[in-house]
Amino acid sequence: QVQLVESGGGSVQAGGSLRLSCAASRYTLRANCMGWFRQAPGKEREGVAAIYTRSGSTSYADSVKGRFAIAQDIAENTVYLQMNSLKPEDTAMYYCAAARAPCFQMYGGWWSSREYNYWGQGTQVTVSS
Repeated sequence: QVQLVESGGGSVQAGGSLRLSCAASRYTLRANCMGWFRQAPGKEREGVAAIYTRSGSTSYADSVKGRFAIAQDIAENTVYLQMNSLKPEDTAMYYCAAARAPCFQMYGGWWSSREYNYWGQGTQVTVSS
């Protein structure tokens, strides 16, 4: 079973940057899609970015396009989320997730949390104005 551990969260001012890391205890070939999600208090969990591990193809939510970048280091069994130009509305708990299905074959879309099989515990990101 894949275990995911996030790190890199913290508090920054608007306009700042953070890089989140998601370390997989066992990087299985069945994890075809790796995603980052976030959830703010009182809001639903939303998909932020995803990467198809076979090709490195990436997808982003409109709200983070041009500011966030997802990447993978297969040798290190790690997925990253580089977050630039952070805004107060980016404040949330950020979660890493792994799915057996390829991102582009998900019935509900890569942004649907129900498509993912494994989840990390989350790391808090707080952006102040």
